[in-house]
Amino acid sequence: MLRLPQCVHALVFVMSIGVSIGELAAEENPVTFEHDIQPLLTRFGCNAGACHGKSRGQNGFALSLLGFDSDFDYAAITREGRGRRILPAAPRSSLLLQKATGRVPHGGGARFAVNSKQFELLVRWLEGGAPRTPIDAPKLVRVVVEPPTKSLVAGQSSHLQVFAEYSDGSRRDVTESAAYQSNDRTIASVTDEGVVEAGPVSGETAVLARYMNNIAVCHIALPIPGEVAQEVYAKLPTHNEIDRLVWKKLKVLGMLPSGEADDSKFMRRSYLRVIGRLPTPAEVRAFLADSSSDKRSRLVDTLLERPEYGDFWANKWADLLRPNPYRVGIKAVWTLDAYLRKSFRKNVPYDQFARELVTAKGSTWKNGATVIHRDRPLTVEIGSSVSQLFLGVRLECAKCHHHPFEVWSQDDFFGFAAFFARVGHNGGLSPPISGGEELIFTKTSGSLRHGRTGANVLPQVLLGDPLTIGPDKDPREVLADWMTSPENPFFAKVMANRVWAEIMGRGLVEPVDDIRATNPSTNEELLEFLAEDFRSHGYNVKHLIATIMKSHVFELSSTPVKRNVGDQRNFARAYRHRMRAEVLLDAVNGVLETEETFAAMPPGSRATQLWTYRSSSLFLDTFGRPDPNQDPPCERSSDSTTPQILHLMNSPALNKKLANDTGRVARLAASDMTNEEIIDEAYLLMFSRRPTAEESKKAAAILPSKDRRLAVEDLFWALLNTPEFLFID
Repeated sequence: MLRLPQCVHALVFVMSIGVSIGELAAEENPVTFEHDIQPLLTRFGCNAGACHGKSRGQNGFALSLLGFDSDFDYAAITREGRGRRILPAAPRSSLLLQKATGRVPHGGGARFAVNSKQFELLVRWLEGGAPRTPIDAPKLVRVVVEPPTKSLVAGQSSHLQVFAEYSDGSRRDVTESAAYQSNDRTIASVTDEGVVEAGPVSGETAVLARYMNNIAVCHIALPIPGEVAQEVYAKLPTHNEIDRLVWKKLKVLGMLPSGEADDSKFMRRSYLRVIGRLPTPAEVRAFLADSSSDKRSRLVDTLLERPEYGDFWANKWADLLRPNPYRVGIKAVWTLDAYLRKSFRKNVPYDQFARELVTAKGSTWKNGATVIHRDRPLTVEIGSSVSQLFLGVRLECAKCHHHPFEVWSQDDFFGFAAFFARVGHNGGLSPPISGGEELIFTKTSGSLRHGRTGANVLPQVLLGDPLTIGPDKDPREVLADWMTSPENPFFAKVMANRVWAEIMGRGLVEPVDDIRATNPSTNEELLEFLAEDFRSHGYNVKHLIATIMKSHVFELSSTPVKRNVGDQRNFARAYRHRMRAEVLLDAVNGVLETEETFAAMPPGSRATQLWTYRSSSLFLDTFGRPDPNQDPPCERSSDSTTPQILHLMNSPALNKKLANDTGRVARLAASDMTNEEIIDEAYLLMFSRRPTAEESKKAAAILPSKDRRLAVEDLFWALLNTPEFLFID
């Protein structure tokens, strides 16, 4: 005999959520498990990770996370525990309902009242024999939320409606059965009933509506109070399409951009963003003296051709790909690093770069691209890594259950990983020093078993169908063809977002490799433009960088104005960003004319040229380079910390550089330069600008000393410890 689930929490969820129950009653539709009951479990969190959806359930009652396994959930409710959770002969007295209504003690508390709509829906289901949804019933195709966009003012509320659309063309109101979540509650919150309530902070956020593992998004905007004349936006400088799309978004929010950064800030920002180096005083003087109208555009083009470009951008990609030498061997890490640097120096098209990595074959001592397969020898590991790096899709969650924030299922995870099931490995596994050569090749056969069903899985592209690939074809080639095709909605977009984040200090999507419906872009139209422009120009990374940097948006000052002071994601102003560890160390050495000594590197090497994170450096560790034991992709934090501040102020190594007899400080102090000229040189070196009159006056008060060299050391030490030096402004 079938009985109702013991867990009132699940029942509670089921009841509290209902699918427009009055509508169901009127139509006398049969209440079925997948169609009506399981959505309630999700709606009220019964199958959430914090409750019965966790691996071992709660108090002896377990459900699949977010209802990804209907068979398991139905059995748990109707059969587990000898069916003690339901009482078909007297449904209203079922243990599940008694707990859910608080008539019997329940850890989740009373979830709904007796005779509520949710209560009656569950009773109807039990009275009908607790039926499953027929196999031939119309399938859920998608979920939509209405309205898809909404503009509110502080304190205003608005009701959302959620509709499920089925394969037979029918449409059903599931507002009461959907679960809701706001991405930013300070801008707008949402109730369990789908009522959006505007908060006190202006801006934009997304409200998510989930129904049966399908998600719809409503974009909520809270414009800044007050009117801005339309001609104000019409007169904003527009260098390219980026500006037009950013101004369009600011107009919706009632924001205005900051003013234009001066030449000094633009120059310093450009050098640090493109090649990771500070301009020299001579370069600064020449740029400031140039009166031509196109000098900023020409500077961008010049920087992209500098030799430092390859090292700087390869260093960025090392965070995403560089493995631990203790796992893959030292020589393999060096080979991969050399491959990255060569690729960026030659400006290899990004689609070719991705294809070479995904389909790599040969020796890990000769072809650096193969090292990522040695680092991820398991099929499921390399599959999830590739999806995150090149598609911006984090499939890892779907390895064990349906992705909690996206449409991806276990079938999607194992289908995508199956493209790598025929990757063969032949070689030594004896790291670190004696890490042997390994050969990567494609086997004629090989399969991957599904993590839940145990069945062999056919390769399957995301949002596609399973593929049968013959033994004479490398499945990775098929994957690469799909990845780099113009029809792929992910490939160009995630790289465009990565580059935007590196140039602008923040991605249009954050994290940059987590593009999904529940984490929408702050400007989707702009992201689509960048992706299409990147694709149409042959996946030329330098073109993408130049397009972004030649916009007026890149030129904006970081100083806020009244109508953008709260902006942190719409690019109404520049966002200040601390230099990454390697760039900062190179900047310190460049300013002081000193060199760093790194293990396994020739004298005079810069930090951005390091090929392994195992090179010892207290400075780099303090300022956030990746932990050498951390698996790629590594995410760096740009936050400033107390140890960083103390290191710049008190580091014996930095003090030794300041006092170096052959360094810049000693040379300037011993030169015939006047104190004013030394001050001017110091500001040009560190800030790419000349000092103000007030700064010159304060600095001049330091230099008249019996020990000129010590005074110059004090000046340089003070300037190195300012935020203006530490941050890209």
